[in-house]
Amino acid sequence: MGDSAPTATAAGMVLAQFQAADGDATGPPLSLPADITAEQLGFLVNKFLQSEEARPYSFYVDGTEVVRSIQADILEGAKRSAEERLTIVYQPQAFFKVRAVTRCSSSLTGHTEAVLSVSFSPDGSQLASGSGDTTVRIWDLATETPRFTCKGHRNWVLSIAWAPNGRVLASGGMDNTVRLWDPSTGTALGGPLAGHRKWITSLAWEPVHINPKANRLASSSKDGTVRVWDTTLRRCLFTLAGHTAAVTCVKWGGDGRIYTGSQDKTIRIWNGDGTLHKILSGHAHWVNTLALSTDFALRTGAYDHTSHEPKDDEDAQAKALERYAAAKGRGPERLVSGSDDFTMHLWDPAASNKPIARLTGHQKVVNHVSFSPDGRLIASASFDNSVKLWDGATGKFLASLRGHVAAVYQVCWSADSRMLLSASKDSTLKVWDLRTKKLKLELPGHQDEVFAVDWSPGGDRVASGGKDRVLKLWKH
Repeated sequence: MGDSAPTATAAGMVLAQFQAADGDATGPPLSLPADITAEQLGFLVNKFLQSEEARPYSFYVDGTEVVRSIQADILEGAKRSAEERLTIVYQPQAFFKVRAVTRCSSSLTGHTEAVLSVSFSPDGSQLASGSGDTTVRIWDLATETPRFTCKGHRNWVLSIAWAPNGRVLASGGMDNTVRLWDPSTGTALGGPLAGHRKWITSLAWEPVHINPKANRLASSSKDGTVRVWDTTLRRCLFTLAGHTAAVTCVKWGGDGRIYTGSQDKTIRIWNGDGTLHKILSGHAHWVNTLALSTDFALRTGAYDHTSHEPKDDEDAQAKALERYAAAKGRGPERLVSGSDDFTMHLWDPAASNKPIARLTGHQKVVNHVSFSPDGRLIASASFDNSVKLWDGATGKFLASLRGHVAAVYQVCWSADSRMLLSASKDSTLKVWDLRTKKLKLELPGHQDEVFAVDWSPGGDRVASGGKDRVLKLWKH
């Protein structure tokens, strides 16, 4: 790709070459009118690719998106030679469009202490919340009413995680235990999974394309270890020991490896059998948060926006593998880490022990990081009141989303990667438009800090919870 974008010739034309995201040229070099729009570029690419169904694309020149036209977004103000060839990189977008949530459809009371976590099931049909009141609650989304209250923990419920087939809900507590629940009845599946000496910080299930039974669960703890459980036999298979301080987060990747971030400033990568694969160092303070570029595909498993219901475990595994391969097809599975050192590191763990990039700019602790479902963008939430956007492949800084007046605790993406939602200590949720990088909507309504937020995989609603003990559902 050239270092510079050309200006139009006297005739208002530019010489251009389409290029796929993987670097392959598409079609011949073309002479295009400088005022060609993104929509018209899309028509041309679909023609070259001989697509049966016209697919939406976004277009980039040297990392700058063509939103209006090449003239307006790329050429204006650029002093370049007219003979230079313009390389236009195209990226497929989601076929479906998620509508922005605009109103609170329900304020659900029931929790008697702060709501600390909210999570939609992989197919988006169910919603669970975990609270400081020691309970997990499962909510009926059809009627927007409480369904089950799951009691068993003896202290705050800090994290919840749905098995990728949706059949089991796991919760991790301040009481050092992991518990398993049947979401169809709200009953406990046996007693607590005990063994950790301190509280549970994070949970991650083995992806369904690797294990169609979806019965292996990893739990990270303040005690410095991660335990991997067989949830059918209800026993600890092995313990990942080696971190020298609290483990803050755990992720189970699509290649079968387990990623752990710790207050010992390192990230460890483990093989699926519990052996250590490698250690990633570089942060100068605690690692608080990890995200994988394939997180959305791993979380939703066999379920996509068409609501295809798998016939059996084998069908679910095949569908999940297809979706993971499509997500990973955009390049290797990448990892991003956020730290108390105010920075993030972007890693390609399969290729190197060194980060692809150090992402600097936040003025305070980075509390949460998340890849867009299409893997193209990274969003980071910080105690400096801002959300920042970064290129998911290179780590290049793209924009600061400003508007919150207190710490931002969590972010989540719409399934089509076109919008981002942020939850803050300032009691508001904000919806950001990723094309314009501007605030789209403000969602006030909570009476206090908003700790947890999730956007349903189908995109039809958002759930939020926080200090005011109310679970709110938001719709278009």
